[in-house]
This record gives sequence, C-alpha cells and structure tokens, in this order.
Amino acid sequence: MGASLTLILIFLAFCLWLLTLGLGIAAQYQRAVIFRLGRYNRTAGPGLYWKWPLLEWQVMTDLRVRTTSVEAQETITRDNVPIKINAVIWQRVCDPERSIVEVANVDNSVVQVALTTLRSVIGQHTLDDVLKEQDKIAHIIEQSLDKVTAPWGVKVDRVQMKNVEIPASMQRAMAQEAEAYREKRARLIKAEAELEAAAKLKEAAQTIMECPAGLELRRMQMITEVGAEQNTMTIVMMPSEFVSMARGLGEAFKKT
Repeated sequence: MGASLTLILIFLAFCLWLLTLGLGIAAQYQRAVIFRLGRYNRTAGPGLYWKWPLLEWQVMTDLRVRTTSVEAQETITRDNVPIKINAVIWQRVCDPERSIVEVANVDNSVVQVALTTLRSVIGQHTLDDVLKEQDKIAHIIEQSLDKVTAPWGVKVDRVQMKNVEIPASMQRAMAQEAEAYREKRARLIKAEAELEAAAKLKEAAQTIMECPAGLELRRMQMITEVGAEQNTMTIVMMPSEFVSMARGLGEAFKKT
C-alpha cells in the first residue's frame, strides 16, 4: 500500500512537472510560433498557453513597429549626379508564421531589399526630383518594399529619406542658379514698378494739361518742400506764359 501511494505521488509530481514545463506566457505584443516535431503547428498568444514538452518548441515574435536605419548609400541620379542618401524604415510583423518560416533574418532581409530598392528608385529620378519630391519618392520606395516583404509576413508602414548629400561643386552651381533666379525676379519687379509709375505720370500729365492752374499749384508745392529744408538754394520762378510763348515762337519759326 505504501509503495503504491509512493508511485502515485511520483506520477502526480511528474505530471505537474510536465504541466509546468509546458506552460508559456506571451505578452500582448508577442506571439509564439510553435513547432511540433519540426513542423509548424500553431501560433499561440497573447496570454497563457501550453505546449507539449519535448515534442513542441517555440519561437517568439515581436509584433511592435521596429525602426530600421538604412546607412548612407552612394548612388547616381538619372541626370548622372552622384549623391549619398540614407533612409529610415518603419516595419512590423503582421504574419508571425511567415516571418519565421519564410525568411531567416527579417530585419537584415528588409534592409538589404531597401538598399537595392533605394538605388533603383533614385536612379530613375533627377536631382531636382530627389530634392523637391522626397515624399513622393519615399512613397514609391515604400510600395516597392511592401510588395517584396509581403510574402515574408512583414508590413512596411513608412519610409522616410533622412538626409541627401550632394557634391560641393553641385552645391555651388545650385547656389549660383538660385542667385540668378532671385536677381531675375528683382529686375522683373523693378521693371513692373517703373511701368506702373510711368502710367501714373502719364495720367498726371493729362490732368495737368486739362487744368493749367494745376501746374502752378504743383510749382508752389515744390517751392514749399524745398524751402522747408535748410539749404542755400536759390530758385528763380518764371511764369508759365513764358514757356507757352517760347513754344509759340518755336512753332512760328518752323513754319517760316
């Protein structure tokens, strides 16, 4: 009777040990990919789960978004300008089974695909496009990466180009181009201002011709403005009739 009780206790202890050994806990952001005798069986979690000891083993997968930095790569644009560019990738595992079974190292694989995709996409755009349309190019890279990583169970949420380095000679050329463009705009604005001023002067001249007394008032105003300043300028006023008389004499001499 004592030996039987001992065996029962040993068996119960063994069962409890197996039960404890097979228990597992996965956090909310984790999933356990369970293999039974080398074959994929199921994906467990989050929370408490149980697996057969010695027959099943697990590989934990993190479902949170991971940020991967792509080191600076030297590539050539479509207009044959060498540039260095680096990017940042935001990715997450959406299918734990594929991320473990289909690819050996998810992060490294995504980085390698990003390097080749970055060079390929930049080679299809000019330098101006790379500098002005970074969001558009990043969206194209994101779509290309998503197509490649989808069979691996990885979703690329976002791609952002962090820095674009161009040669010093190209920087000087771009600075000269920008300076020339600003000078062009300044000349155009000055020419437009002179055109508007000429139109206003034409209107003023027509108004004065319609009312000669306005010219006398303008002369008096000019004298007042000059007299307000402390200077030794001497002003000799001549009636406007002298100017009209001189004009009439000149026309008479032309006729004769």
